[in-house]
Amino acid sequence: HPDDGISTFRADIDVSTCGEISPLKALNYLIHQFDADIMTIDYRVRGFTRDVSGYKLFIDHDINSIQNYIPQKLKDLYQMIDVNVFQENIFHTKCKLKQFDLDNYLFGYTKDKLDQEEIQAIEEKVKYEMD
Repeated sequence: HPDDGISTFRADIDVSTCGEISPLKALNYLIHQFDADIMTIDYRVRGFTRDVSGYKLFIDHDINSIQNYIPQKLKDLYQMIDVNVFQENIFHTKCKLKQFDLDNYLFGYTKDKLDQEEIQAIEEKVKYEMD
């Protein structure tokens, strides 16, 4: 709330593809478009595809972490942790922005209008909410 608390916004996006195109290839674009402070990325191989000779492939690309599909420049901005269930082809990565600009969280004013105590109190609320 702009007067006495922290306002959060959430977007849930499902991306599905068929065949050889992996939704992981869209991560860089999606991350840049939403400029998120917190991301929880889930990837699950749900179906199968076939190679050119008709052989069924349950998973047609190598993966041991979603982080492998995120450019290093973006990975450097976030603390990331993986929770994967390899035998079920389920991959989960949690990401939290390492540093943030307090002005992105203020409504109608900027941090230069606040004293140091107010800045610290608001930063603590933002960090708590992010955690």
